[in-house]
Amino acid sequence: MWYQTKASEMLGIEYPVLQGPFGGNLSSVELVSTVSNAGGLGGYGAYTLSPQEIIQIDQQIKAATNKPYNINLWVSDTDMQEDTLSDERFKQVRTLFKPYFDELGIPLPEKPPPFKSRFENQADVILHQKPPVFSFMFGIPSADILEQCHRLGIVTIGAATTLDEAIALESAGVDLIIASGFEAGGHRPSFLASAESSTIGTFALIQLIREKVKIPVIAAGGIANGKGVAAALALGADAVQIGTAFLACEESNATAIHKQMLFSEAARHTTLSRSFTGRLGRGIANRIAEELMYTENGFLPFPLQTQFMSHLRKEAIAQEKWDMIYFWGGQIAPVLKHTKAADLMKSIQEETTDYFDQQKK
Repeated sequence: MWYQTKASEMLGIEYPVLQGPFGGNLSSVELVSTVSNAGGLGGYGAYTLSPQEIIQIDQQIKAATNKPYNINLWVSDTDMQEDTLSDERFKQVRTLFKPYFDELGIPLPEKPPPFKSRFENQADVILHQKPPVFSFMFGIPSADILEQCHRLGIVTIGAATTLDEAIALESAGVDLIIASGFEAGGHRPSFLASAESSTIGTFALIQLIREKVKIPVIAAGGIANGKGVAAALALGADAVQIGTAFLACEESNATAIHKQMLFSEAARHTTLSRSFTGRLGRGIANRIAEELMYTENGFLPFPLQTQFMSHLRKEAIAQEKWDMIYFWGGQIAPVLKHTKAADLMKSIQEETTDYFDQQKK
């Protein structure tokens, strides 16, 4: 059967369908457990959480499902080149964004404090809690962390946006690779070259990686139904990761307006922007992303830009200025149909099975 792949065997799941692990408080225990209980692999994006919060989430997931699940972290969680942000650079950013804060009638925020990476402490929690699967983005964990994962029986998954990144992940001893195409919603997890120069489509990337890499490949980006799953498998993927379609389900922790936007006409137009976090990511096109498209060097480094823009986001939500909020979403959003994760999983299973049954006739 189509669902009996090397990836599903390694991950201990019935269907080779992974739910994208959403960061920024968009993940939920309910969504993770629903997908895992339906035979897929639920995923929780934990890069913004403290070690204690990760422990609590892991315990809640374990209580909600006895099936495999995934916790995701960012290896590189800051773009700060120095310990401090210069007053001059912060002044330039304040000037650039002042019209939007003025429009909302709120003061510009003060300069954010320096950010220290939390990844090492977060990774210690992963090794202690031992989730069945540990996935990561924006780099490769140390050889010591990967060795401990293997010793503890934790399956590791790394994200690649280029062939070079996939080769690096395989060389490091990672178990599976996510081929993250530029169609995908959310941040571009590039780590060897700039995200802007690493914009390969999912179906091209699968084939490039499959030619040179022996470990299983998981296709991500532009997949939301059984036809997409069948296409990815036909091109050599061992599994798929689906983000936007699960983000739109009622079990995710996205706001009601975010889910509404993913089903709206606005979702036909997405764009890549650094305006809201300092890192390149895909969301539904809005006024700020479009107006600041050619001022990408004028933003704060990640995650300071996120902290800076959180003030604007909060007030824009309060005033319902939706054209000032960046709603994460992928290019596939216009084909979304399901609002319940269990229904989405069932539809994917049935559509993929029907497709491959038709090929036999």
